[in-house]
Amino acid sequence: MRLPSEFYTLVNNIWPILLIFIVSLIAIRISCIIERKEKFIFYKEFFSLVFIVYILLLFELVTNNDVQSYSNNFIPFREILRYDITSGYFIWNVVGNILIFLPYGFAVSLYVKPKKINKPLLITFITSLTIECVQMFIGRSFDIDDIILNVIGGVFGYLLYKFLGSIRDHLPSVLRSEMCYNIVTIILIIIFGIYLYQYWGVIFS
Repeated sequence: MRLPSEFYTLVNNIWPILLIFIVSLIAIRISCIIERKEKFIFYKEFFSLVFIVYILLLFELVTNNDVQSYSNNFIPFREILRYDITSGYFIWNVVGNILIFLPYGFAVSLYVKPKKINKPLLITFITSLTIECVQMFIGRSFDIDDIILNVIGGVFGYLLYKFLGSIRDHLPSVLRSEMCYNIVTIILIIIFGIYLYQYWGVIFS
């Protein structure tokens, strides 16, 4: 799957600081585990790191001044209805704004473990509202439609959390063990590593 060129540009621009941050964070976390004699659970530590990196990439993307901005929009659905549903603009601006916050809603639900959607919905709304307000002061624009789409993405993230949770509850105990989760996580890392290797190979070829 080919990601939008803006994503590759973003990664190319911030990978040095991102690498330094990841190495520093891992070193601090390992030191804390050793010092406090905490139990090391690989998949939990890995996905916590992934979530932090995701947040950094998300906030870098939504505060990037190089992205073309339009005038502020305070009228719900005005921008959404402006795009042809078959156009690339619709996919990037509408579908993209939903998908980019789906992991956020999932991660929030995973940490908060809510019984209802209220808390993930509120947290996603507050985060998206803050982003849009900040954008007005950094050369970009406020768009109420972005908030609507981000919240929808957060809702989908919560639903994905509930769906995976219901599947997990019906799995045999061996498939719910930490060892199984660790193995699946390692497989995902290998797959991502192969993709990353191919990506950098294209960039430097």
